Amino acid sequence: MPKQLKEKYSPLYFLAALGSGGLAVSFFMYLMFMVKHTGRPMANFEHVSAAISGNNILLSITVVIALLGIIYFGIKHIQLLIWNMQEYRLYKRTSAYKYLRNSNAEVSLMAIPLTLGMTINVLFIVGAVFVPNLWSVVEYLFPVALLGFMGVGVYALMIFKDYFTRFMIHGDLDFVNNNNLSHMLTVFAFSMISVGFAAPAAMSHTLATFVIGLVMSLFFASLALLLMGIKMVLGFKSIFKQGIDKVGSPSVWISIPILTLLGITFVRLYMGVSHNLLHVQSPSALPVFLVLVVLVSLQIMFGFIGYSVLKNINYFKDYVQGPHKSPGSFALICPGVAFMVLGMFFIHWGFVKNGIVTQFSPIYFAMLLPFIYVQIKTIVTLFKLNRKLLKEDKQKTVISDENIYQGV
Repeated sequence: MPKQLKEKYSPLYFLAALGSGGLAVSFFMYLMFMVKHTGRPMANFEHVSAAISGNNILLSITVVIALLGIIYFGIKHIQLLIWNMQEYRLYKRTSAYKYLRNSNAEVSLMAIPLTLGMTINVLFIVGAVFVPNLWSVVEYLFPVALLGFMGVGVYALMIFKDYFTRFMIHGDLDFVNNNNLSHMLTVFAFSMISVGFAAPAAMSHTLATFVIGLVMSLFFASLALLLMGIKMVLGFKSIFKQGIDKVGSPSVWISIPILTLLGITFVRLYMGVSHNLLHVQSPSALPVFLVLVVLVSLQIMFGFIGYSVLKNINYFKDYVQGPHKSPGSFALICPGVAFMVLGMFFIHWGFVKNGIVTQFSPIYFAMLLPFIYVQIKTIVTLFKLNRKLLKEDKQKTVISDENIYQGV
């Protein structure tokens, strides 16, 4: 990886770490929904070990592949996180950073809490899968997770407060260069924090932990939904008036991961409320099914239109296959990861739990294929971007000041 980029660095490089972390989570989905974990809300070491040594050879192979995926992309996530933190520290000493803090580009700093939120999720998954008997002390770990997300949430709010206050006081939002959905990065970050808080709320049997997780999750989800409406209207207004900015065009897909995070937040809070307040151990999966149908439908629409836009402006040809470089290209990874993850919830919570489709039947695997294809395509794209943007050479990536924020 390149070293000491200084003014040539961009906070959007954190999206590289985010993508790898998301892919680690996507491999965990196979364990979450294919491995039996009776009495536990998620698969852990004991369940995974039993599945590997079981009589179902196909399932054993799937579990091994999933574990290898978690290990590889989990390690890659941590490596890229450390590299980004080192480069960001050097970047903060440059004039480019001072310029960023007084421009539309300041929103790119939201990639940092967004990635840190993913880090907590990755660490929790790795611990659950690879640490024996972790669930025996999990109630002590949930408060630690809450504190972690609290810290990330406060950090995100401080960044948001600074740039949003400046926009409101000085009115210096540049609508000419806002012809993309880059400012939705704030919504993405708040959604990540919301889904993080929702995890302890869903799985903890301690009332205080549940309530804190519930309240904080709804707080950040509310912010995300409010800002999503505002920023989508402003962004699409500029896009429809001027056409989409090519460097920032991957942001046309940013609603896909946001919908995934908000959808999982709903599922988790639904389960938490059912268990801890309504005292229902097996709540109906029908409300979840209806919500997930709507969210996946919206994702397909954004994906279809977004792909058409990106293909017609030759973004893939120029920024993935071709010579052009932008750290914002890593934003292409998040939608693929998110579509696959929500797809797993959609199939299992929607069709399997409601008795519409039998698990491991031919129809079940046929439904999985599109989501698995998207996951594989996303992995291939990530490898291409890593080689292109993170390979150390003499021609380091240069991002002009006016385009730093246009690549989300």
